[in-house]
Amino acid sequence: MEKDSSLAHGDIYTRVTNEIIQAIEAGAGEYRMPWHQGGAGFPRNAATKNPYRGVNIVALWSTSRLRGYTSPFWATYLQWNTLGAQVRKGEKASLIFFFKREDNENAGEGGDHVATRQRLLVRGSSVFNAEQVDGWRSAEIPPEDKTNRLDTVDGWIGAVGAEIKYGGDVAGYSKSFDRIHMPERRRFVGTESSTATEAFYSVLLHEHIHWTGHKKRMDRDLSGRFGDAAYAVEELIAELGSAFLCAELGINLSPRRDHAAYVHSWLLVLRQQKTAIVSASSAGMAACRYLGELASKKECAA
Repeated sequence: MEKDSSLAHGDIYTRVTNEIIQAIEAGAGEYRMPWHQGGAGFPRNAATKNPYRGVNIVALWSTSRLRGYTSPFWATYLQWNTLGAQVRKGEKASLIFFFKREDNENAGEGGDHVATRQRLLVRGSSVFNAEQVDGWRSAEIPPEDKTNRLDTVDGWIGAVGAEIKYGGDVAGYSKSFDRIHMPERRRFVGTESSTATEAFYSVLLHEHIHWTGHKKRMDRDLSGRFGDAAYAVEELIAELGSAFLCAELGINLSPRRDHAAYVHSWLLVLRQQKTAIVSASSAGMAACRYLGELASKKECAA
């Protein structure tokens, strides 16, 4: 993976965050955020076939939204060359980053021995989308039966075991009662990009991300870092976490008008703290892993 060593840590965070801010602003009028990808799934590396993780997912979704890419495949310039493809002249690279552990050796007391400590360094890498190259095509993926896929989601939610109370007009999570509240499934309607069933599940998964933040689970307290914006950031974590889950489970995620009120707060936080989107993405991904591990344990115990 080629590294962009010319960028300092802060510059990497700033460039990635600014791209995400642009994508959020571009879709704000239609309540369409960068993570509303219409079931496109995770961005993947074309050479390794591995999905990108954390904030890199949001960054590449944002770039795709701004530039109109529909392919989920990305790779560095050299990786495209190894695949027999050529990045077209004049194409603009997209920045992602990764963390690398590096030994930091210091002399011990008296200089008679060396103490080795590890530090975590951030490194940038430039990647190009498949639609920016010539000479490469992805393998055709056979269409999947969406009914079977959604049955799997139903089983997965049941295995997680959160208390869910159906009824009323508003979806939400009550921390005091540790309970998810959902309107009846029949109350949800389809859109141009998703079915009514997918709309139901995407909201339910959103509330499950909130559910993970309870003190007896992940104990997600954001007040110390984000102050008055803590509630909005928690909502951003739930948005990103549900987008990650929907991408993994093959559910089309539709824009939610009730989240329009948070967009201003999200943009404010992202502009003030250039690592905020990294933290929110990491927290959303961690919540997904928590739910996945919980569901697996209960399925194995059944």
